[in-house]
Amino acid sequence: MRVFVTGGTGFIGHYVVKALLEKGHEVVVATRHPNKVPSLRAQPKVSFVEASLTDFDKMADGLVGCDACIHIALGWGETPTSMLMNDTRATVTLLEMAAKAGCKKFIQTSSTAAMGRMRPVMREVTSNLPLDLYGATKAAGEAFVLGFRHGYGKNFPEVTMTRNIIRPGYTFGNPAFPDGCSQPDRRFFEMARAVKDGQNINIVKNDGTQFIHASQQAQLYLKLLESDKNEEIYLGLGSVWVSWKEIAEKMIALCPGSKSKIVETDLGWGDEPMLFDVQKIKDHFGLVFDAHEFLDGHIKWTFDNA
Repeated sequence: MRVFVTGGTGFIGHYVVKALLEKGHEVVVATRHPNKVPSLRAQPKVSFVEASLTDFDKMADGLVGCDACIHIALGWGETPTSMLMNDTRATVTLLEMAAKAGCKKFIQTSSTAAMGRMRPVMREVTSNLPLDLYGATKAAGEAFVLGFRHGYGKNFPEVTMTRNIIRPGYTFGNPAFPDGCSQPDRRFFEMARAVKDGQNINIVKNDGTQFIHASQQAQLYLKLLESDKNEEIYLGLGSVWVSWKEIAEKMIALCPGSKSKIVETDLGWGDEPMLFDVQKIKDHFGLVFDAHEFLDGHIKWTFDNA
């Protein structure tokens, strides 16, 4: 399969590209920085489109001959209008262009932020109540991806392209390639630097999440790509909740004699975490992810590279 991937040199993106290559797929990577991961540049089954999300002509050219489109890249802005133009509009335009190019499959990368406010049980069918512009633009993109299902005039007399959505949660990991990148969130590195400097680690009491390693996230993308699913949403999260306190303790343990202490700020968060229900990826694909098998290695790698 020839797969068009936006953001293929980014963190989750380069893990997805690696997984696609390992399964024998050909990949067209759309990115502003084609030289960001030299190891990808050297892959014989990878070609590049140097473009931002709003370089629509270049994107359209790159989609020609592709069987599928996986949209991972993020457009950013500081206002509702700029978020709409840079991310939501880009997603909708890419959706149209993929259909016109004859792609059979389209996967949008959304976020758990689209769901917003935490409630006692969070499932794919839980209503979206975004708390910020990032969540709002992801929720808006989801609506267009799911709503593009009927024939629309002469340009789209019918819509046969399957359209599915993945909502990643906190995704971590070492670089997929030696010259790749780690997650953009810096909390692991901030903890490591604090321990090395003998400073306290400040966290919120009972803060944590259902961490997922980027290679596990890539498994979900691959399973969905190779399935016949349509108009589905999947939560890309681990099944086990892990606290930031546990991570901080593991970080301090790497430096015997460290003077660092964990300082918790109590915001009134309960001892029992509210969880995302990840039963759907188990039922549909047999996927159950526990981040612990990767956490120790990533904490050690972060400490060594901080």
